[in-house]
Amino acid sequence: QLIRRLVPDIEFVTRERFSTLTYAGSKKLTRLPRRTAVVAFSAERVYAIAELIRRQRGGAAVVMGSLSPRTRNAQVALYQSGEVDFLVATDAIGMGLNMDVGHVAFAGLQKFDGKRTRWLTPAEIAQVAGRAGRYQRDGTFGVTGEAEEMDEDLIASVEQHRFEPITQINWRSARLDFQSLPNLVRSLTAPPVTPGLKLAEQALDEATLKLLANDPEVAVRARGAGNLRTLWAVCQTPDFRKTTKDEHLRMVREVFFSLTERQRRLPEDWIADQFNALDRTEGEIDVLAQRLAGVRTLAYAANRSDWLGDPPAWREKTHALEDRLSDTLHQKLMQRFIDRRTSALMRSLSATEEVLAGVSEEGAVTVEGHRVGRLIGVRFEPERGSTALENKALRSAAVRAVGPEVARRLGALAADKDEAFAFQPAGEIIWNGAAAGRITGGSPFHPRVELYGDLGPATARERTRMRLEAFVVSEARRRLAPLAALEAAMAEGVLKGLARGLAFRLIEAGGVLDRRAATQEIKALSQAERRTLRTLGVRFAAFSLHIPALLTDAARDMAVAFAAVGTGRHWRPHPGKLSRLPHPAPSSRVLSAHGLIVAGAFAIPVELLERLDAYMRTEPAVAGGLVLKSEALIDLGWDEPTGRAILKGLGFTSVRKTAPGEPSICRRRKEVEPEVATPARSGASPFAALSSLNRAPVTAAKRRPRRRSQSRPSTA
Repeated sequence: QLIRRLVPDIEFVTRERFSTLTYAGSKKLTRLPRRTAVVAFSAERVYAIAELIRRQRGGAAVVMGSLSPRTRNAQVALYQSGEVDFLVATDAIGMGLNMDVGHVAFAGLQKFDGKRTRWLTPAEIAQVAGRAGRYQRDGTFGVTGEAEEMDEDLIASVEQHRFEPITQINWRSARLDFQSLPNLVRSLTAPPVTPGLKLAEQALDEATLKLLANDPEVAVRARGAGNLRTLWAVCQTPDFRKTTKDEHLRMVREVFFSLTERQRRLPEDWIADQFNALDRTEGEIDVLAQRLAGVRTLAYAANRSDWLGDPPAWREKTHALEDRLSDTLHQKLMQRFIDRRTSALMRSLSATEEVLAGVSEEGAVTVEGHRVGRLIGVRFEPERGSTALENKALRSAAVRAVGPEVARRLGALAADKDEAFAFQPAGEIIWNGAAAGRITGGSPFHPRVELYGDLGPATARERTRMRLEAFVVSEARRRLAPLAALEAAMAEGVLKGLARGLAFRLIEAGGVLDRRAATQEIKALSQAERRTLRTLGVRFAAFSLHIPALLTDAARDMAVAFAAVGTGRHWRPHPGKLSRLPHPAPSSRVLSAHGLIVAGAFAIPVELLERLDAYMRTEPAVAGGLVLKSEALIDLGWDEPTGRAILKGLGFTSVRKTAPGEPSICRRRKEVEPEVATPARSGASPFAALSSLNRAPVTAAKRRPRRRSQSRPSTA
């Protein structure tokens, strides 16, 4: 009604809104829906919210009125293209920006209007909230962060678009009096005469003019209509830099003085110095924004044709510099507030259409042009993200990107022949050059295998795991054929009793058993049992019980892999040589798998012990013992102290003391039969007494000596 009264012949054109705008309440920043614009009312708050969204949701575009139009448009395009799903802005988005926004979240309901902090009016809230929803798609608005819930009346006003009518409009007189400086100031404060208009509050140009009017030098120069018009034009220079009042006043005063000199132009040196100080693109966001504001001030001057000697040239220069700074600021905003990889991954997860993903020949996995990890065999190794959100996005994107390829590889692995696999000494199983799994337990002929990775259907993974176990069994039967023969003999009943027990221990140890650990069992074997074990490849050596056919690298690698499961250690002794035991010492199973026998602080290959035994058998006995000559020690690779320590560890002792440098004479210590402890019985048992009687030694009763019969003397 007010506008119709002020302009009677005005024509109004209305357009109905085809979508509805509803209040969605309060939501946490981390719970906001996609395609949300978050509205804050200070640059510091905008930056803080954008940083939080970057860490939690991948990134956000930033729009503020202080940005140059080029930077602002680039940020809007970033959001519109879908590269980011969130926009953080001031209320600048309420004017002239039509975007694909589904929800508007207010991070505050108060703003500083240049003079005081005040509550937003319902019309202002509706203007910003109206960015949500377009054409026939509904939109929502609400609050987030520390903003209080909106009251019901405010919500109803925005949803129904019902506001109190405007009764007055700000006005300032356009009829300015340039007869004198006081007249100009007075004309700016002239009250309106038309009802419905009210005098606008003092603006920056008016405040600047009043301050300069108090300057005597300015007052002198402002005499005359021409100079006074120049002063008013200079006072209308926008404060893009948002500097202090004194600094802006000083700049306006300097420009006015230059324009009222003899040439009535800004000196080329002045604007060149100003331009050169701003012609740099390094720095962070705040520095670039401040520099860009300075360039916009120069651009304003360059667009005044009567202020410069060559306005077109300076317009071109300032425009080019503004574009460079705007583009640099846009890139800095993206670097700071957008994790492009995470944003692309999060976007791909919610996309309904096919995602651009692939696996290169080297195994590199990319999603939407961003590397997310590497596929090695059937195992996916994701890139490590800087945040939990990025790790989650990488994982989810990988499942979607490489899931079909992993399923295909699982099927190919399960159907492949043994030639496609290889067994590593550390227990890993290689498939076509890539590690596919590892041994986790069991025995060579009954292994347990873990399949690497966790992608792919469960049934396909189990089938693949069983295929790896089948390969290990096949490889074990090839490398450890004598042990397989022993196991078959046990299963068929060829080996029984003590022979069966020794065979089992040999299989468990990987084909080498310290003879000292089975002395009693070996002594108790019958000749037939010994003969059967020898037929199966078992050798009864002086210091060991072993299978010579298993003393190969391939067999040892297989045996060691199983023996070392769960130990977390992969000790590698010197092949074919004497090795000093590490601390802590490996288990007897690991030593046996390596084909080693312990002698004191040393681990000795059974082949070396066989040679030692051969020397001992050929040397003649001396003083009830034997002498290990220096030639033998040299051949074995030992010095005199080492040889003496090894013999002592093998159970030999010196016969007598020898002089320094003289070979020692030693003999094997007599083996002591181990005592077998009798299990204790409970005294409460009714059979305890009987048991103790049975255990009591039986001693023969002493017989009384028979009296020798004496012949009686004959009587006469």
